[in-house]
Order: sequence, then C-alpha cells, then structure tokens
Amino acid sequence: MKIEFKGWVKSGAPWVWLNAGAVSVCLIMVLGLLGLIAVRGLNHFWPSEIIQAELVGQDGSRLSIAGEVVERELVPASQIRSSGVAVAEGVEYLERYLLKLGNRDVSGSDFAWVLRVKLDKEHYPDEIVAIERREWGNLYGYLLSVNESGKEVASGSKAWGTFQDRIDRALDIYDDIYRIEKTDIGSVNYQFERLRLKQRKLELKGQNDPQTVADIEAQKAELEITYQQQQEALTKLYGEFTRDSIMVVTADGKQVEVNLGKIVRAYRPNTMELFAKIGFYFAKLWEFVADDPREANTEGGIFPAIYGTVLMVILMSIFVTPFGVVAAVYLREYAKQGLITRIVRIAVNNLAGVPSIVYGVFGLGFFVYFLGEEIDKIFFPEAFPSPTFGTPGLMWASITLALLTVPVVIVATEEGLARIPRSVREGSLALGATKFETLWRVVLPMSSPAMMTGLILAVARAAGEVAPLMLVGVVKLAPSLPLDGNYPYLHLDQKFMHLGFHIYDVGFQSPNVEAARPLVYATAFLLVAVIAVLNFSAVSIRNHLREKYKSLEV
Repeated sequence: MKIEFKGWVKSGAPWVWLNAGAVSVCLIMVLGLLGLIAVRGLNHFWPSEIIQAELVGQDGSRLSIAGEVVERELVPASQIRSSGVAVAEGVEYLERYLLKLGNRDVSGSDFAWVLRVKLDKEHYPDEIVAIERREWGNLYGYLLSVNESGKEVASGSKAWGTFQDRIDRALDIYDDIYRIEKTDIGSVNYQFERLRLKQRKLELKGQNDPQTVADIEAQKAELEITYQQQQEALTKLYGEFTRDSIMVVTADGKQVEVNLGKIVRAYRPNTMELFAKIGFYFAKLWEFVADDPREANTEGGIFPAIYGTVLMVILMSIFVTPFGVVAAVYLREYAKQGLITRIVRIAVNNLAGVPSIVYGVFGLGFFVYFLGEEIDKIFFPEAFPSPTFGTPGLMWASITLALLTVPVVIVATEEGLARIPRSVREGSLALGATKFETLWRVVLPMSSPAMMTGLILAVARAAGEVAPLMLVGVVKLAPSLPLDGNYPYLHLDQKFMHLGFHIYDVGFQSPNVEAARPLVYATAFLLVAVIAVLNFSAVSIRNHLREKYKSLEV
C-alpha cells in the first residue's frame, strides 16, 4: 500500500488534482463576485412596491411615511439600547428597514433607517404613485389633479389616465428640445467658433483682405438667421413644455405641485403585474445603458462613459499595436543579440511593473504641458490663450495608456516570433525572398495570433485603468461626445467620460451615498461586460488567424 502511494505521488497525479482544485476555487470565486455585483446592481432597476405606515416616535407621536424598502437587516438589541431607544427585555435582535422615502425637496432626506417595531399599520395602497423626476429624485404620493396653465383639467379617477397622456406629450416635447439644444444649436455654435478661429488665423497671417472678411461675415449672418429660427422654435417648445402640472399629496399630508416637464416617468408599483414589472425593468435597464447621467450621476444612464471607454480603448489599440510590434520585430529579428539587447529586454519587462499613476504624471508633464503646448504654438495660434492640445484630452489619454501597455505587446509578440521555426525563414530566403519580404509575408502573419494575445492583455489592463486617466483627460461629466457630426468628427482634444472613473466618482464623491451604491455595482458589472466584449472580439480574431496560418506551422 505504501509503495502504491509513493508511485501515485511520483506519477504527478496529486499535483494535477491540486491544480484542478485551485482553478475550480478561483473560478467559483470569480463567478461569485460577478454574481454579487450583478445582483446588487441590476436589482436596482426592478420596481419595488411602496409601503405606507405610521412611524411611532419616542413620545408616542405618529408620522405617516411611505417609501420603498431598499434593504432589511437584523441589528443587536444592545446596539439599539445604547442609542437610547427602549427595547423589551429578552429581545436579542431587531429588524430594521432602509426606506427610500424620496420627496427630498419636501423632507430634506430621501433615505432613512427605521426599526420595524416602530412601524404601525403597514399596508401597500394601490393608489400611491412613484414619480421619477429629473431633479430632486423620486416623489411618492397620491395624485390629486392634473392642471393646464394653472387650471384643473382632471381629478379623481380620471386624473391618472389624463396624467399618463400628458406625460407622453411632455416627453415628446423634451426629445425635441434636446435635439435642438444639443444637435442643432450645438452645431451652429460650433460653426460660429470655427469661423471666429478662421478669421483670427487670417488676421495673424495678415491675409484678412476685405473680400475674405466679407465672406466670413456673410456666413455668420446665415448662421445667425438659423440660430434665431432655432431659438424661436425652442422658446415655443418651452412654452408648451411647462404648460401642464400635477398636484400630489404626500403620505404626511403635504401638497406638492410638479411640472410635467420635470418628470421622467410615473407608475403605480403596487398594482403592477409581473409582465408589467418585467417591461418596466428592461425599460430602466435600457435607460441606464443608453441615456445621459443626471442628478450628480446618481440617476439616468451612463452612455457617455461607455462611449468614451470603448473609443479610448480602440484608439489605444491603434497606437500601441504598431509600436509594440515594430519594437518586438527589431529586438528579435534585427538587433544584435548581446548585452545591450538583454538590458533593453530587462527594461521593457520592468516597465510593465511601473505603477500606472507614474505614467499619468509622465503623460501630463510630457504630452500635455510640453508636446501639447508646442502643437498649439505651431498649429493653433489663433485659439490662444485657450489651449487646444495643451490640455488633457482623448488623444493624450489614449497615448498614455498605449505607453503603459506597450511592454505587454512587445513581450507577447517576441514570444510569437521566437516560436516560428528557423526552417521557415530559411525556406523563404532559399526561394529568393529578401529578409524584409520573408518578415512581411511569412513571419508576421504566422506570429499574428501572438500579437493579438498581447493586444488582448493590453485591452484588459487599459480598459480598467483609472489613475492615469484622472490626469490626462477623463472628467466627471462631458458636455458632448468626442465623436459627433461636426467636422473633423473625431475630436481628439476633447475630454471624455470613462466607466472606471465613473465608478470612483459615484462611489466616493457622490453627495447621496445610498442612492449611488446600487449604481456603483451596476456600472462595475457593465465595465466587466464591456471588457469581456472587447476581449471576446480580439479572441475571435486571434482564433481566426490561428486557423488561417495553421497549415504553415511545422
């Protein structure tokens, strides 16, 4: 038996099982973490029922409250007694609720911890309404009436149907206003600025002859007419937008008037059936993915952050791939293999371990303050004193992350080049090809899967980096996307939003911690999903290249 055990150990089987167990544990931990993030984040979009109860005070006073039960937990009775609250003897634990009370503009705070024993007459009224607003968060109450220009047009049982119809109308008007302000007027303002810079450039060069100035003034006059027309249309829309309002009474009896232009949606969660809740859930989820943020990034969507993250990663890949591949080809194929080459390889490997914030400081000092200012002096003197490239932006952020990830691409590409048999090179040279032709037509195609592996590792690291981006281009809220319909379409000088920084900002800089917490989880899950999609795309390309050049392997 002892001999059999020794033979089993010597065969290496225990280490195989040990490695398999370690991989299984790691996989379970990763899936568990992702599951926790998904549940805590995506659960936020489900329409919770609204509870109404009377909160009994220490002096016996009663206050009617209503809200969503966000979290339930058990707390030791000793902790409650130490805070001065009387608790019956023999009770070890008490249940308490974290209630989302909303009505921040009325009560001042929209979240509160409440002991379950202090709630009396708990019920879930069918008529209570949850109103999601563009400002001040949610409002919970009962709909009294719908008003048009200050006059009541519907109340009682007819108010809800009229309210829904007028919300749809207000949302359509809001879409028109958004289109005019962001697209139409934004485009006109952008053209005005380009004409101003063009005129200033001509003045600096001494080429501002009367005919050229007259042409520019004529173009400005046309833009001014267009601008006035859009302003008139906008004024008319705003008049219609602010026409309707509703009167709502809260659970504690306070009446609040809300303009329909400030409402995103209204619903009665206590009367919603399962399919209605599922439809509401996916509508909220789509809003989170496709809309702009609002309420200090604690409400609305994160589309600009998704857009900025993906665009930055794509630009970073465009910058890092050629530089990494060229450096690896030189080190492996052209450089004399000696002491200097070994030192360069050691330096490249050490660069992969440098903290990312160091790259951010270097990017800020070299790319922004030195290179960017020189570019502004040479190519954009008309914009002074406002910087164009002498300020953090998309291009400098992409180049900084390319510099951060280039060691990974170099090492992976070198490994791929080293795996190609020498006989393949010699066969190509024997057939009359030059060294460059052999490299370009044989060696690089065969090593392309290794290049894609390096790119995959680079994307995985760059997409989650935050520290260097805080110095070289990322912002809390960007007024416009860096890729739009205005010439030159891709604005490399603009600042942008990023999912990683958005998580930091919402999680640690938000004035409303309880409202921001589920969005931190949801954004983190979405960041993982974006990285996974980018990696899967690169993996599919790598697998295609492997199959394509598999016949050339020896």
